[in-house]
Amino acid sequence: MSQAAPEDIEGRRGPAEAVPSVFDELRREVASHESNAWAREAGYAPLFVASEHSRVLIISQAPGRRAQETGIPWNDPSGIRLRSWLGLTDEEFYDPSNLAILPMDFYYPGKAPSGDLPPRSGFADTWHPLVLEQLTQVRLTILIGAYAQRHYLGRRGGMGLTETVRAAETYLPYFPIVHPSPLTLGWRARNPWFEAETAPRLATLVRSALDGDRGPGHPGAGASAGEEVGKQAGEETGRDPGAPGPP
Repeated sequence: MSQAAPEDIEGRRGPAEAVPSVFDELRREVASHESNAWAREAGYAPLFVASEHSRVLIISQAPGRRAQETGIPWNDPSGIRLRSWLGLTDEEFYDPSNLAILPMDFYYPGKAPSGDLPPRSGFADTWHPLVLEQLTQVRLTILIGAYAQRHYLGRRGGMGLTETVRAAETYLPYFPIVHPSPLTLGWRARNPWFEAETAPRLATLVRSALDGDRGPGHPGAGASAGEEVGKQAGEETGRDPGAPGPP
């Protein structure tokens, strides 16, 4: 599967799909904030994708080094795996009228002994609400990894990663999944139900959210979104007592 170049992503939008000025202004505000002076000095731009037309929202941890340097989120093997779970082509995935991508931090946080450093505490509290209030047409929100799940599910997601992901459909319109990083390969080997059952179910929900009515009067995020995607959810959800995997 080929990787898109930064100019390809921008070019696909066209005049009708250009990122609304409110998101451009927000990027400028984030970049100029004193807490992000180190990122300006490093030449980093805040990395998130959003459109007022986005139907599916991905909330993950923070951009990796490659994503930060290329300006393309999920531009690595983890992104290839994620797109396969979602049942989307590169073109569909990188079309902001389909997907908004909102990391818990808009900047690469640096390298840790295993994987990357966590997103900065408080970043999502400050900046996410300013983006989310513009995403009125989102029908499904995918929470990738423990950081996003703890932030958005709170006590409801306190069972640990494995049990939270196993019970994903009980959280609709949120849908928590494990991170597609190679670091979770062991977790996925111990929990084969995820790629056999949960990922295909997620792909079905994503397609439903994207293919629904795009008229001006259709419901946005919140309870109405839950009704649309939730009506497809099964009544039975199993729970796995296994230990949490990495975020």
